[in-house]
Amino acid sequence: MFQKIKSKAAESIIEEIIDQYAYADKSDRPWIIGFSGGKDSTVLLTLVWIALRRIRESFPNPYQLKRPVHVVCNDTMVENPIIETYVDEVLSKIEVSAREQNLPIFVKKTTPKLDESFWVNVIGRGYPVPNNTFRWCTDKLKIRPTSSFLLEQIDEKGEAIVLLGTRYEESVSREKSMKKHEVKGNRLSKHTVSANTYVYAPIKDLMLEEIWYIINSVPSPWGFDNSILFKIYSDASADDYECPTVVTNKEHASCGQSRFGCWTCTVVKKDKSMTALVEKGQEWMKPLMKYRNSLVEERNLGENRRDKRRNGQRAIDEDGRNNGNYTGGYRAKKLRELLEIQRELQKERPQVNLINNQELIAVQVIWNRDGIFEHNVADIYRKVFNRDISTNNIKSLGQTERRLLAEVCEDNSDYYHLIDNLISLQESKTLLLSKYGLHNDVEKQIERFINPEKQ
Repeated sequence: MFQKIKSKAAESIIEEIIDQYAYADKSDRPWIIGFSGGKDSTVLLTLVWIALRRIRESFPNPYQLKRPVHVVCNDTMVENPIIETYVDEVLSKIEVSAREQNLPIFVKKTTPKLDESFWVNVIGRGYPVPNNTFRWCTDKLKIRPTSSFLLEQIDEKGEAIVLLGTRYEESVSREKSMKKHEVKGNRLSKHTVSANTYVYAPIKDLMLEEIWYIINSVPSPWGFDNSILFKIYSDASADDYECPTVVTNKEHASCGQSRFGCWTCTVVKKDKSMTALVEKGQEWMKPLMKYRNSLVEERNLGENRRDKRRNGQRAIDEDGRNNGNYTGGYRAKKLRELLEIQRELQKERPQVNLINNQELIAVQVIWNRDGIFEHNVADIYRKVFNRDISTNNIKSLGQTERRLLAEVCEDNSDYYHLIDNLISLQESKTLLLSKYGLHNDVEKQIERFINPEKQ
């Protein structure tokens, strides 16, 4: 017989989950758990897992477990490296344990489309890094990838239920928002954005002390060591984020409720969790923190910005400073700095990859489309790593063709550069998710050549 948890609140939630999964809802609408690897989503999955295991033990008939439970984790590709490593290990353990325990739990990791990744937008397109008034990151990096998977489930089953680890106690605004959409007497509420989607928040009434009690006292049903999560929070907690906890042994004297996110996050004034990690021994993260701070400090400097936006509109503020997208020179500078940090980190942590090769190639494609030919991703990469980047998807103009082109344009080298640039535009189009606008880009490059004074 299954072991009871020494928490009335937790036991009550497990019983409710069992009822909702096996009895209250007669459909086979899939459950989708948003899993970040943090404390709340860990507790949510723990209680759901225990509920499913009890159903398995009480009702051997496999029909009782017909509803799939998808554990969906979104990787923004700029996650805090410590959290990213931890989450990858946890997801791997969840996948194996669910299979071994014969539970209908499936892991799905989502990522942004290449065209919408952080670095492709900042270093590639020159988007100013996000702030409170231009917070483009949440939609591109988090909402869209998860929404795509959700839509796939809805297309297949007609409806889906999203389980969230949100709690009233987190903040007054969170409680107000949650209660606004609740229907009295119903466990499920309509999703505010996605059609045919319902929201279920089983742990909404749990207090922070109860969250940590479950993490520290209930063995992970997928066999992971929860003390690792506790230590991550403890190390990442700044002094003003200390929180009380119901301890289960002397090592649990304090815990944090730091919020983890992208290491590049420029929406907050100071990344308290990364600062605390550095102060508590993770000094290898100092370059990341310094780079992140530079993104904030250099964001609104006129010399780093163009006088036009990407749509061609004039972008000069009332003080005469440029506030369009980043200049080609600044984009190249930040790429070089990023690669230099990656090179140094990989000497001791080869698994840390701040920007991948696909993103680098996509950045070059966009630079070509933007007419930035004075800077080259491959050259920057070679200078930093002393080796060539893998660019198998891009065909380069052969040496013989370049020699012939140079001979033809011998009297005017400017024509050689123009043709070379136009060929680069044509060759790189195969990497774009959309080829829309290539014709206009070619025309703009020719216009720059004919009328350079207009640029």
